[in-house]
Amino acid sequence: MTETLPDSYLTLAKPCNHEIKIKASRFIALGYPIVDRAEAEAILDTVRRKEHAATHHCYAWVAGLEREEFKYSDDGEPSGTAGRPIHQVITGRKLKNAMIVVVRYYGGVKLGTGGLTRAYAQAASELLDRTEIIERLICDHLRFSLPFTYYDRLMRLINAGQYRIIAQDFGENIAMEIEVRKSKTETFISQLRELTGGKIDVAKAG
Repeated sequence: MTETLPDSYLTLAKPCNHEIKIKASRFIALGYPIVDRAEAEAILDTVRRKEHAATHHCYAWVAGLEREEFKYSDDGEPSGTAGRPIHQVITGRKLKNAMIVVVRYYGGVKLGTGGLTRAYAQAASELLDRTEIIERLICDHLRFSLPFTYYDRLMRLINAGQYRIIAQDFGENIAMEIEVRKSKTETFISQLRELTGGKIDVAKAG
């Protein structure tokens, strides 16, 4: 049995940052909304170049909706003291498509493994406390065409469901691409078939 996917998720509204200082060490937490591994790796490269003088660039990210993947790194800190705590903060807030990098500038005072774990978790947690978390919808893009005589009834259907028109082309037929929240996709397709007496082909784009 296939598990039904939720059609919304929580993520960061925009890039954000927050800094804490513990026993002379600076921990700069940087948060980013992402879409995939490639974007996470590009962001990490940028942060490493910008904060090249930092002692450590520890991070965690979660990406993908249907096939979720994740990665975290201690970047030279004792095993389990940095990347995993950051990852636990992200997943504890039920975020998806999100990345947090915590850059550390060592201040000369050792924190111990427990102190490091608390410091990285605190930096990531306080970052999320201070930034905007938003809900994003998971949508399907549906493509179809139908005779122009159906236009008025089609628009009433689209407006009633608050579906978003991505593209439309008027010729002998109307060709449209509509964005539909995933939980409403089958209902919308059924409505289109009812509208046209079943004389319509609907394809999912992408």
